[in-house]
Amino acid sequence: MLPGSELALAGLAAAAAGMVNALAGGGTLISFPALVALGVPEVAANITNTVALCPGYLGGALAQKKDLAGQKKRLLLLVPAGIIGGIVGGILLLCISEQVFHLLVPVLILLAAVLLAVQDRIRDWIRRHTGPDGADDRRSRIAALPVGLSAVYGGYFGPGLSVIVLAVLGLFFDDSLTRLNALKQCISLGANVAAAVFFLFSGLVLWPFALVMAASALIGGAIGGRIVSRIDPGRLRWTIVAIGITIGLYFLIRLFI
Repeated sequence: MLPGSELALAGLAAAAAGMVNALAGGGTLISFPALVALGVPEVAANITNTVALCPGYLGGALAQKKDLAGQKKRLLLLVPAGIIGGIVGGILLLCISEQVFHLLVPVLILLAAVLLAVQDRIRDWIRRHTGPDGADDRRSRIAALPVGLSAVYGGYFGPGLSVIVLAVLGLFFDDSLTRLNALKQCISLGANVAAAVFFLFSGLVLWPFALVMAASALIGGAIGGRIVSRIDPGRLRWTIVAIGITIGLYFLIRLFI
């Protein structure tokens, strides 16, 4: 039985992650390190975090359901690619030794922080450089591979997945950012849930943490949705970037101590 204080701290971290995801993205940069700080081994922390934050992805996809109108063919091609990629990423996580993952964690955290930092620039680039989209079906088939590869990263280590997928979609489709973001939400949901379902049978999910964090993330997401108009997402995002870089550097320094 885990101490109530540890569950409470994990719950607070998940609530913060859910709120940050609703406001600016990058919440996993809070919840994953929190689990590690509580003494959870890194692979188990990553797996538990993936399972716990699944409801947040579902909420994001449902919130943009209306923006998926007319994107059925894209969904039918790209969501399965995301699901397959998520499973492959999960398999890699379980097959690669924990020592290797331990070495990769600082790099992955710093990569996620950098992706979050350049998120707005990626979106601006998407707006400026997407060209005519006369062959949507063909583009969807071509985009399936890079989307699937992005999902492999998401299944292995989730932070930054949404930014990567959105950038890939912007390369292939001439569409509004709102509609591409809705498509991204569904792809990210498919990749995350596929990895999470796969992880259910790994024996590495710490269920007391996962259940408390899932409920807390839902609450945090709901709060974030209510206060989104009152908080500057840009400032919040840069705060999370600073936290992510600090945590990444800490994990990097720890490798040499």
